[in-house]
Amino acid sequence: MLGGISIWQLLIILLIVIMLFGTKKLKNVGGDLGEAIKGFKKGLKDEDKAELTEDKPEQVNEKVEDKAESKDSKKS
Repeated sequence: MLGGISIWQLLIILLIVIMLFGTKKLKNVGGDLGEAIKGFKKGLKDEDKAELTEDKPEQVNEKVEDKAESKDSKKS
């Protein structure tokens, strides 16, 4: 391959990384990265839920006000 990295070059790089850091340290780094991603996704979901719950009281208040106005207009 011209200008690309072949599978053999990737294997050599992987071997060097394993020799430098060791499998235990790489496993810890992978686990930490996975936990960070899970935490990030959970934070996004919690933020979305918070936005939805913040919108609900306003929507309920608008509906109550609309019903009150319609009752007032019926009485008049």
